[in-house]
Amino acid sequence: MSRLSAKFAALKKEGRAAFVPFITAGDPDMETSFAILEKLPSCGADIIELGMPFTDPMADGPAVQASSVRALKSGATLAKVLKMVEKFRKADKTTPIVLMGYYNTVHAHGTARFAKDVAAAGVDGLIVVDLPIEEDEVLRVPAHAQGVDLIRFVTPTTDDARLKRIVADASGYLYYVSVAGVTGTKSVPEDEVRAAMARVRAVTDLPCTVGFGIRTQEQAAAIALLADGVVVGSAIVGQVAANLNAGKDKVIAEVLDLTRALAGSTHAARHGKVPA
Repeated sequence: MSRLSAKFAALKKEGRAAFVPFITAGDPDMETSFAILEKLPSCGADIIELGMPFTDPMADGPAVQASSVRALKSGATLAKVLKMVEKFRKADKTTPIVLMGYYNTVHAHGTARFAKDVAAAGVDGLIVVDLPIEEDEVLRVPAHAQGVDLIRFVTPTTDDARLKRIVADASGYLYYVSVAGVTGTKSVPEDEVRAAMARVRAVTDLPCTVGFGIRTQEQAAAIALLADGVVVGSAIVGQVAANLNAGKDKVIAEVLDLTRALAGSTHAARHGKVPA
């Protein structure tokens, strides 16, 4: 059983949703970024989305775009990102890591080589924002051969016919984009998420996480009642930007404090507890 399958199975048994924080590798620098990464599981992260810095992250809002700029300025590269995952895996053998990024990074590395290298580093899944299902075989097949899942998106505009195509050969889990547009710019429409989860569960048993508009403990708790996982990115990387002038220790502390609070709300939601 893969780390992702094992994690979702354990969470289902415990009756709670996954908390999935996103950070950009190398933001604000590789050392600080790793210090955050290695502590996320102890702060409640069930699965970690690790962003591969890219010059033109078109699906991301201002906060995540700025995190990529900081990471690239600090010297982040794909090779360094994979070294970060390797280092993480030396101490943590169970927390799934999903790399999130854009196809240009994959293409430049070569899809077969990319799949082999990410698997060797200890990556469990891939989210490639600009790789549609009509064209994802080029990465999905070599990744699957290496035991790495290619995570597919479902959006508010996905109709029933396309949803069936998406889930037909999907693996790992699905990622529901809760709002039309870029990350971190709109609030999550709960009624629409509820309806979307019903549609997804009618055609697949794969877990489905929700992201792109969750910023607060209250929002995290509300979505945890509806979905199999709650993804928070912009609010977390925003804490990096907000504390840059206060020093690295402050950046790490604030990011981890927010992660702890959001994870607590996510995990408590199905047990009738009110976020603090």
